Amino acid sequence: MCGRYTLLADELEILQEFDLEYPIESYQTSYNIAPGQQVLAIIHNGREKRAGYLRWGLVPSWAKDEKIGYKMINARSETAHEKPSFKSLMAQKRCLIVADSFYEWKKTEREKQPKRIELKDRKLFAFAGLWDKWLQDDKTLFTCTILTKDSNEFMQDIHHRMPIILPKALEDEWIRPQKLQPETAKQFLQSIGMDALTAYDVGNYVNAAKHNDPQCIEPIA
Repeated sequence: MCGRYTLLADELEILQEFDLEYPIESYQTSYNIAPGQQVLAIIHNGREKRAGYLRWGLVPSWAKDEKIGYKMINARSETAHEKPSFKSLMAQKRCLIVADSFYEWKKTEREKQPKRIELKDRKLFAFAGLWDKWLQDDKTLFTCTILTKDSNEFMQDIHHRMPIILPKALEDEWIRPQKLQPETAKQFLQSIGMDALTAYDVGNYVNAAKHNDPQCIEPIA
């Protein structure tokens, strides 16, 4: 799964990396992005790519209560094409969720050890995501979820699930403004490989979502 991540790059770096034309309104870095927070995402509106903020935790357009979002921070890529909450989004509401590392907790005999996981050969990357718009009682929410899959060989030692990190060459393909069959979107995700990862231990300080400073990413022995 994916329950916390970081985005520490400056705005210009993001604009250049994802070939974005317009500035990012209210851009902020974060050492500890958590569910329920606003997260930086990229969509294609049919004319151009645009970056902006979505709330992490999908609230489907048909949901009666926005609190459902806290249960939908991740979507299993293997079954999302079949699920009522995700099926239509796989077809036409796909997004990039921008990050530069993520946290996962490895179970040990005594505790869960938090680890920071990064790509070996590049800093910025994008999770494959889905988004939706929810409107009720004059309140509008734009929310998202991160797609996950079974862990690769590297991640298996840490956790059995992992977020899908898109290869650089396929980021634009994922958000291309065309309607896909949900099954086609699933097959796309299943077919992609993933860049090599690296990880190191960080302290339990990161466990608290209220902590958001350099101590979150400091390595421990």
